[in-house]
Amino acid sequence: MTWARGRSTFSGPIGHAGRIANWPLLIAAGLIFVFGLAALYSIDYSRGTTFAPRQAVFAAIGLPLVLVASRISPARWCSIAPWLYVFNLLQLVSVFVIGRKTNEATRWIDIGPLQYQPSEVTKVLVILTLSAFFVRNAEKGMTTGLFVRSLLHVAPFVGLVLLQPHLAGAVSILVVWFAITLAAGMPWRTLLVAVVIAGGLGAAAWYTPGVIKPYMRDRIESKLNPDSQAGAYQQTQAVIAIGVGGVNGTGYLRGERKAARFIPEQQNDFIFTVIGEEGGFVAGSLMLCAFGWFFFRVWDVGHTSAMLYGRCVSNGVLAVLGFHVFVNLGMNLGILPVAGLWLPFVSYGGTALWMAMACVGILLGVE
Repeated sequence: MTWARGRSTFSGPIGHAGRIANWPLLIAAGLIFVFGLAALYSIDYSRGTTFAPRQAVFAAIGLPLVLVASRISPARWCSIAPWLYVFNLLQLVSVFVIGRKTNEATRWIDIGPLQYQPSEVTKVLVILTLSAFFVRNAEKGMTTGLFVRSLLHVAPFVGLVLLQPHLAGAVSILVVWFAITLAAGMPWRTLLVAVVIAGGLGAAAWYTPGVIKPYMRDRIESKLNPDSQAGAYQQTQAVIAIGVGGVNGTGYLRGERKAARFIPEQQNDFIFTVIGEEGGFVAGSLMLCAFGWFFFRVWDVGHTSAMLYGRCVSNGVLAVLGFHVFVNLGMNLGILPVAGLWLPFVSYGGTALWMAMACVGILLGVE
């Protein structure tokens, strides 16, 4: 099997198990995690909660996951891709059977004291199975038929996540599909047609009664229409908190708006407001530099890989985590609607942290 594209080739064996040698990638992820842990400790300090120690436990549990993922060869991932695909479908369907409904959405499954969110695991599994899909079909070339089949590959997951409902999660999967399809060599013209069609479907969904949930519509309209403030309370408070921080911030552990609990569930999607309020522009910029370094290392994995699989996986991880950062910071700064996407390595939550750690582990195994 041979796949030639510019200087990069994919031929013969898919690869062998990697070693944890990409220390810059690990260090960058670790630095971002430290920012998150510090912010969670600040919340605990003011509110008497225990988010930081629990997040540390989640990280300790996730370290073996990184090690195991780094030791699985690309060839092995490709060979078990069909089983991963089936498991991915089953775990999403299980949400509607044994899942817990919270705030008009059924996204979580309670496993003892832990909460498992299948839609987050779906993103990682789609990266693996879609990359394997293109590897298996590499010899056929980038045909329209392959393009359609790749879209059908992710369509069931997009549909099931939409039914939860989790609009931002479904869009995340489509972003992953776009990035991997681009890495696989699909012509830009074909992808642009897909974007136009997606835009048309989105517009149709907006004007079709019952498709977009009322709370989702309120969040979007609060951005499109400045006079509409429905569903904008949390975001308004987030912008105020970041504004209070100014250049240097109010000082670590001294965030008054954090302590007063103006922002509900601040440890999750709006954790950046803690960094912005207490560390100001300086701390926020330092965290963005850490993210920039991390994403450069992710991109470099695919750039230096001679395998199609490596390029696809790298693009998929870069797309999903980059999309999370872009949307999360956008909604914290009041630029984008509230979308329910966590900040990688920073927001509190076991499933979210393990998903990001698994991505790092998979990249460490890419040759």
